[in-house]
Amino acid sequence: MQVTAQMVKELREKSGAGMLDCKRALEETGGDTEKAVDWLRAKGLAAAAKKAGRVAAEGIVDAYIHAGGRVGVLVEVNCETDFVARTDDFRRFVHDVALQIAAMRPQYIAREDVPAEALERERSVLRAQAQGEGKPAQIVEKMVEGRLEKFYREVCLLEQAFVKNPDVTVGQLLTEKVSKVGEKIAVRRFARFEQGEGIEKRGDDFAAEVAALAR
Repeated sequence: MQVTAQMVKELREKSGAGMLDCKRALEETGGDTEKAVDWLRAKGLAAAAKKAGRVAAEGIVDAYIHAGGRVGVLVEVNCETDFVARTDDFRRFVHDVALQIAAMRPQYIAREDVPAEALERERSVLRAQAQGEGKPAQIVEKMVEGRLEKFYREVCLLEQAFVKNPDVTVGQLLTEKVSKVGEKIAVRRFARFEQGEGIEKRGDDFAAEVAALAR
């Protein structure tokens, strides 16, 4: 079976692995995405998953202040050792996370952090929208669950497309860092501050401006 660029892209989005590794995984598994994910995990990503259960007690707190001082972010990212916390690569990653928060306004770190009541409220809104579109009852719930994925990508930091490289999510970027340094890395908490309502640039324009300033 011929492995296409689209297949490689989809596997990369799903696994967080590199392009060449994804291509090889698909070749080895006959183009089966699920088997390719398992193949990648067996070759290295599983090691990152195993590290998730370890304690990350070191790390740093970083700050990002947007031009003019109108938007500010504080974020704490933890790792397992002070040695990793002091490396330039780790510090760049933490600063990129702060940049992401400034640009894309996440409300939570991961989808597991979304409160049950907030999730149910969103489900109710999406359900009403689908019903208002005249969709058959049997597919309304499927539509709701599909649209919830978009909701997660908007409000959860780890689900968001990375502002400097939209081809990967912040979660995939974190997984790559874990595999590279050999330690658990975790975004513990963040706070975003904004001065004055009505002056903020939103969406892609604001994200592009922040990314440009960080180059």
